Amino acid sequence: MGIVNIDDELHEQVRRASRVSGRSINAQAAFWIKVGLLCELEPTLSFNQIMERELARAGVAPTPLVPSSPALAKDAA
Repeated sequence: MGIVNIDDELHEQVRRASRVSGRSINAQAAFWIKVGLLCELEPTLSFNQIMERELARAGVAPTPLVPSSPALAKDAA
């Protein structure tokens, strides 16, 4: 573990994003660093493709969303 110096504005952005994502400030910064690294290593993939791949590697399988009302189920069909 180490200390990373970032400017105040970037720290504020990390703090704000951490509140929205439910992560700690450190976890949010680590997430952004990992995603940034993956994007640099795979520049032809989109963010969604990278996340899909990483979730699959972690054994997370998406489940289809089920409409909560019959009207929505009819619209989805």
